[in-house]
Amino acid sequence: MSDAPKPKKKKKKKPLVVPPRIVGWREWVGLPDLGVAEIKAKIDTGARSSALHVFDIERFERDGRTMLRFIVATAQRTRKGAIPAEAEQIDERIVRSSGGHEQQRPVILTHLAWGGDAWPIELTLTRRDEMGFRLLVGRQALRPHLIVDPGRSFLGRPPRTRKTS
Repeated sequence: MSDAPKPKKKKKKKPLVVPPRIVGWREWVGLPDLGVAEIKAKIDTGARSSALHVFDIERFERDGRTMLRFIVATAQRTRKGAIPAEAEQIDERIVRSSGGHEQQRPVILTHLAWGGDAWPIELTLTRRDEMGFRLLVGRQALRPHLIVDPGRSFLGRPPRTRKTS
Protein backbone atom coordinates (compact mmCIF):
# COMPACT_ATOMS: atom_id res chain seq x y z
CA MET A 1 0.00 0.00 0.00
CA SER A 2 1.17 3.41 -0.85
CA ASP A 3 1.18 6.18 1.71
CA ALA A 4 0.84 8.79 -1.04
CA PRO A 5 -2.00 11.23 -0.42
CA LYS A 6 -5.06 10.82 -2.61
CA PRO A 7 -5.57 13.61 -5.11
CA LYS A 8 -8.32 15.99 -4.05
CA LYS A 9 -11.37 16.09 -6.23
CA LYS A 10 -12.04 19.50 -7.65
CA LYS A 11 -15.42 20.81 -6.69
CA LYS A 12 -17.45 22.14 -9.56
CA LYS A 13 -18.36 25.76 -9.07
CA LYS A 14 -22.07 26.29 -9.08
CA PRO A 15 -23.23 29.15 -11.26
CA LEU A 16 -24.28 32.22 -9.36
CA VAL A 17 -28.06 32.15 -9.23
CA VAL A 18 -29.93 35.22 -8.10
CA PRO A 19 -33.03 34.15 -6.20
CA PRO A 20 -36.34 35.51 -7.48
CA ARG A 21 -37.66 38.63 -5.80
CA ILE A 22 -41.17 39.19 -4.50
CA VAL A 23 -43.48 41.37 -6.59
CA GLY A 24 -47.06 42.46 -5.91
CA TRP A 25 -50.09 41.85 -8.16
CA ARG A 26 -49.65 45.38 -9.56
CA GLU A 27 -46.40 47.29 -9.93
CA TRP A 28 -44.82 50.35 -11.53
CA VAL A 29 -42.41 49.08 -14.18
CA GLY A 30 -40.41 50.56 -17.02
CA LEU A 31 -39.90 49.64 -20.67
CA PRO A 32 -36.58 51.45 -21.26
CA ASP A 33 -36.09 50.24 -24.86
CA LEU A 34 -39.41 51.90 -25.74
CA GLY A 35 -38.72 55.13 -23.86
CA VAL A 36 -41.29 54.31 -21.15
CA ALA A 37 -39.87 55.29 -17.75
CA GLU A 38 -42.94 54.12 -15.84
CA ILE A 39 -46.19 52.36 -16.54
CA LYS A 40 -48.59 50.68 -14.13
CA ALA A 41 -48.67 46.95 -14.82
CA LYS A 42 -50.88 44.07 -13.72
CA ILE A 43 -48.74 41.07 -12.82
CA ASP A 44 -50.82 38.11 -14.00
CA THR A 45 -49.69 34.52 -13.48
CA GLY A 46 -52.87 33.36 -15.24
CA ALA A 47 -51.65 34.91 -18.50
CA ARG A 48 -48.90 33.13 -20.40
CA SER A 49 -47.77 36.12 -22.47
CA SER A 50 -47.42 39.83 -21.79
CA ALA A 51 -49.41 42.51 -23.59
CA LEU A 52 -48.94 46.26 -24.04
CA HIS A 53 -51.66 48.75 -24.99
CA VAL A 54 -50.62 50.52 -28.17
CA PHE A 55 -52.35 52.22 -31.05
CA ASP A 56 -51.51 53.37 -34.57
CA ILE A 57 -49.29 50.35 -35.36
CA GLU A 58 -47.42 50.81 -38.63
CA ARG A 59 -45.23 48.09 -40.22
CA PHE A 60 -42.19 49.03 -42.28
CA GLU A 61 -38.92 47.48 -43.48
CA ARG A 62 -35.47 48.52 -42.30
CA ASP A 63 -32.34 46.66 -43.41
CA GLY A 64 -34.44 43.63 -44.38
CA ARG A 65 -36.16 43.44 -40.99
CA THR A 66 -39.84 43.99 -40.25
CA MET A 67 -40.14 46.94 -37.89
CA LEU A 68 -43.12 48.36 -36.04
CA ARG A 69 -43.82 51.98 -35.26
CA PHE A 70 -46.55 52.57 -32.66
CA ILE A 71 -47.79 54.79 -29.87
CA VAL A 72 -47.57 53.44 -26.28
CA ALA A 73 -50.50 54.51 -24.13
CA THR A 74 -49.10 54.82 -20.61
CA ALA A 75 -52.12 56.29 -18.80
CA GLN A 76 -55.59 54.89 -18.20
CA ARG A 77 -58.43 56.11 -20.42
CA THR A 78 -56.44 58.90 -22.10
CA ARG A 79 -53.84 59.44 -24.79
CA LYS A 80 -52.16 62.08 -22.63
CA GLY A 81 -48.56 61.07 -22.00
CA ALA A 82 -48.56 58.67 -24.99
CA ILE A 83 -45.06 57.82 -26.25
CA PRO A 84 -44.06 57.10 -29.86
CA ALA A 85 -41.86 53.99 -30.13
CA GLU A 86 -40.25 51.60 -32.61
CA ALA A 87 -39.23 47.96 -32.29
CA GLU A 88 -38.40 44.98 -34.47
CA GLN A 89 -41.25 42.53 -34.93
CA ILE A 90 -39.89 39.09 -33.96
CA ASP A 91 -43.08 37.09 -34.45
CA GLU A 92 -46.83 37.21 -34.89
CA ARG A 93 -49.00 34.96 -32.70
CA ILE A 94 -52.57 34.09 -32.04
CA VAL A 95 -53.38 34.99 -28.43
CA ARG A 96 -56.51 33.77 -26.66
CA SER A 97 -58.04 36.13 -24.11
CA SER A 98 -59.46 34.95 -20.79
CA GLY A 99 -62.89 35.15 -22.45
CA GLY A 100 -61.77 32.71 -25.17
CA HIS A 101 -61.53 35.34 -27.94
CA GLU A 102 -58.57 34.83 -30.29
CA GLN A 103 -56.55 37.66 -31.84
CA GLN A 104 -53.43 37.69 -34.01
CA ARG A 105 -50.86 40.05 -32.50
CA PRO A 106 -47.37 41.25 -33.40
CA VAL A 107 -44.63 40.33 -30.92
CA ILE A 108 -41.56 42.38 -30.00
CA LEU A 109 -38.57 41.73 -27.75
CA THR A 110 -37.89 44.48 -25.23
CA HIS A 111 -36.60 44.95 -21.67
CA LEU A 112 -38.81 45.10 -18.58
CA ALA A 113 -37.35 47.13 -15.70
CA TRP A 114 -38.42 46.67 -12.09
CA GLY A 115 -36.75 47.30 -8.75
CA GLY A 116 -33.42 48.34 -10.26
CA ASP A 117 -33.15 45.28 -12.54
CA ALA A 118 -34.05 44.79 -16.21
CA TRP A 119 -34.40 41.67 -18.35
CA PRO A 120 -35.63 40.86 -21.88
CA ILE A 121 -39.26 39.85 -22.38
CA GLU A 122 -41.49 39.11 -25.34
CA LEU A 123 -44.39 41.53 -25.54
CA THR A 124 -47.51 41.36 -27.71
CA LEU A 125 -48.94 44.64 -28.96
CA THR A 126 -52.70 45.17 -28.84
CA ARG A 127 -55.50 47.54 -27.92
CA ARG A 128 -56.40 47.23 -24.23
CA ASP A 129 -58.94 50.07 -24.14
CA GLU A 130 -61.38 48.16 -21.97
CA MET A 131 -58.75 46.80 -19.59
CA GLY A 132 -57.81 48.41 -16.30
CA PHE A 133 -54.04 48.25 -16.95
CA ARG A 134 -52.09 49.39 -20.02
CA LEU A 135 -49.54 46.59 -19.46
CA LEU A 136 -50.16 42.98 -18.52
CA VAL A 137 -47.05 41.05 -17.42
CA GLY A 138 -47.54 37.31 -17.93
CA ARG A 139 -45.77 34.38 -16.32
CA GLN A 140 -43.19 33.93 -19.12
CA ALA A 141 -41.82 37.41 -18.34
CA LEU A 142 -41.76 36.70 -14.60
CA ARG A 143 -39.84 33.43 -14.69
CA PRO A 144 -37.18 33.16 -13.14
CA HIS A 145 -36.94 36.78 -11.95
CA LEU A 146 -40.05 37.35 -9.83
CA ILE A 147 -42.48 35.55 -7.53
CA VAL A 148 -45.92 37.11 -7.09
CA ASP A 149 -47.47 37.83 -3.70
CA PRO A 150 -51.13 38.39 -4.68
CA GLY A 151 -51.89 40.17 -1.41
CA ARG A 152 -49.41 43.00 -2.00
CA SER A 153 -48.88 45.86 -4.46
CA PHE A 154 -46.17 48.26 -5.55
CA LEU A 155 -43.19 46.55 -3.90
CA GLY A 156 -40.59 47.95 -6.33
CA ARG A 157 -38.92 51.31 -6.14
CA PRO A 158 -41.38 54.18 -6.16
CA PRO A 159 -41.96 55.68 -9.61
CA ARG A 160 -40.03 58.79 -10.56
CA THR A 161 -41.62 62.09 -9.64
CA ARG A 162 -44.35 62.89 -12.10
CA LYS A 163 -44.76 66.34 -13.61
CA THR A 164 -48.14 67.89 -12.97
CA SER A 165 -49.60 70.52 -15.20
